[in-house]
Amino acid sequence: MSLLDKIDNDLITALKNGEKEKSTVLRGLKSELKYKLIDKKDDLSPEEIMAVLSSAAKKRRESIEQFRTAERTDLADKEQRELDVIVAYLPQQLTEEELRPMVAEAIAESGIDSPKKIGLVMKVLMPRTKGRADGKLVNRLVNEALSK
Repeated sequence: MSLLDKIDNDLITALKNGEKEKSTVLRGLKSELKYKLIDKKDDLSPEEIMAVLSSAAKKRRESIEQFRTAERTDLADKEQRELDVIVAYLPQQLTEEELRPMVAEAIAESGIDSPKKIGLVMKVLMPRTKGRADGKLVNRLVNEALSK
């Protein structure tokens, strides 16, 4: 079963069970995927589907951060619940402990030793973590490693 089929089935289940918040999030995801499909004018690859889901998750994470800064915990909690629904469709996220060796390897591969050239390390590392790690976390870990 493809990820699109899983989202469709979960939407139907959420509608039958009266889970309004989950069905709203899934409808939004389906809409974003449909727009991407129309733009591409061809079927979406699993990587493109993951990119849409990752983008939706990133938007929620940024909103949560902004709402918490503004002390709007009610809105932050709502965004967190939406993020939880989206994360269920993403691959298991890498932990900091799993990322640190990958960061060290990318730094060694690129031969960079200055935080000023972090972009070159990120260019090597991000394709390896695509959809499995938040870019801000990866950036922070690379910065820490290069600052030592």
